[in-house]
This record gives sequence, C-alpha cells and structure tokens, in this order.
Amino acid sequence: MPQIRSPLVPVVVLDDAAQAAPLADALIAGGLPIVEITLRTPAGLAAIERLADRGDISVGAGTVLNPDQLDQALDAGAEFIVSPGSSPALMERAASRQAWLIPGAATASEILQVLEWGMTEIKFFPAAASGGKELLKALAAPFRQVHFIPTGGIGPANLAQYLSLSCVSAVGGSWMVPRRAITEGDFAGIKRLVSQAAGLAAGIVAEKNQRRSNARS
Repeated sequence: MPQIRSPLVPVVVLDDAAQAAPLADALIAGGLPIVEITLRTPAGLAAIERLADRGDISVGAGTVLNPDQLDQALDAGAEFIVSPGSSPALMERAASRQAWLIPGAATASEILQVLEWGMTEIKFFPAAASGGKELLKALAAPFRQVHFIPTGGIGPANLAQYLSLSCVSAVGGSWMVPRRAITEGDFAGIKRLVSQAAGLAAGIVAEKNQRRSNARS
C-alpha cells in the first residue's frame, strides 16, 4: 500500500468549491503539496474534482464514513481516502476497489481489525482526546508495523510531541488552513501559516532522523 510522504497533512473544510484552486496554490507555495478535503460540506466532492487533475498536489478525501462516500470520493478523483473510523464495510469496499484507505483507530482492538485487512497506515483519532502521545506510544509498542497519522487537537505547540515519535509518519491538522481564512479569501495568510508549519515540521523530522542515525551508529 502507498504511504503518506509529507510530514503534515492539511485537513480542510471548504464551503465553496471555487476556493479549492487558490487554496491549493497557497499550500504548494507554502511547501505542503498535499490536502485532505473533508466531506463535511456539500462542496467537498466538487472541490476534489477541481484539484484531482492538476498533477501538482496530492488530493485526498476526509471524513469518509461509508462505502457510498468512498465510491463518490474515488469517482471524483481522490488519491487517498481518510476515515475517522474503521468499519468492516468501508474497508471491504476499499479492498474491492483497490483504494488507498487510511482508516481511523484509537484502540488496540480497532488496530487489530485494520491489520486483518492488510492495512498498516492508520489515522490515530481523535489524538488529544483519546489519550495523546502517551496512549499512542503504548499502542505503538505491540504494533511496530503500523504507521500512525495522529489527528485532532494538534497544533504548533504540541506538534513535536507527536511528530517526533518513531511510530508517526505524518500528522493531520487544520491550524494552517483555518476555515475563516479560506472563507474570507485570505490565501496569502494561509500561505504564511503553511510555510511556518512546514518549516516547523521539517525541523522536527530532521531531529528525529538524526536520532535514528545516531542510534544505528
């Protein structure tokens, strides 16, 4: 299965599909050519359609709750699918369509269910409310093959707590793409927030890689 290659995944709520293109431009210019567009609004699918053929940004669908939504997101051109949970019906549909699904899990039982379907990339959600980095570290111990993407309650102040963990491949968040700024068309402000977030993440990842290198030597 593919794996998210960006240390940060901007999670976006769009109220108008016309906002998708300038938002993508701001993300790319800020150094994060990836976006998870949630299906929390009617504009979500249309926004995915507008970005799917650009070729310069990886576009995923978030808040996918059932097989029908998964089908709609894939048909709209979503490259990857993100769900807050891990229902068997959703994972079965993803398998039948050979879709790149990142299911959500916050317990050992949920992780086991995901692993039964051969998936090893999991959204740890809601991260802060479920127990934060301590629970994540505890879950990672027996599930060393899992790559976690913690999402929920994460921002610049606590990003390092999660992204510095060896079990974490990326972090999802919306602080760099605030809904109000998108609605108001403040894409220059979003670009600045994205650039700051990307720089912070790059520094954390560099330190993590250095620790790994030192541990091997």
